[in-house]
Amino acid sequence: MEYVRAFITGGIICAVSQILIDRTKLTPARILVSYVSLGVILTGVGIYDKVVDWGGAGATVPLLGFGYSMANGVKEAVAKSGFLGAFTGGTESTAGGIAAAIVFGYLIALIFKPEDKT
Repeated sequence: MEYVRAFITGGIICAVSQILIDRTKLTPARILVSYVSLGVILTGVGIYDKVVDWGGAGATVPLLGFGYSMANGVKEAVAKSGFLGAFTGGTESTAGGIAAAIVFGYLIALIFKPEDKT
């Protein structure tokens, strides 16, 4: 049942994204930034924790989950280091994902030789 809940949660998040792309003039980049910001805000007010508890990986893998990870990292760092934790916690908690994105992006760029779209 855990897989079904994860599929439903991730599917709803992706469906909302697709609707926003198709029905609004928002660019995909603005939608992505909005999702990360929304993940931070919903985690800050305690709503997204309930979504993660129910949806598992379906809630933590999409970009809302990146915001969730950042917000939780800030909470932990503030509890441990005080005010300075607000500046370092988000980066520390998401460093693995950021590093992986950079490394894999570089490898793909080497393999596929990106070109300008014009």
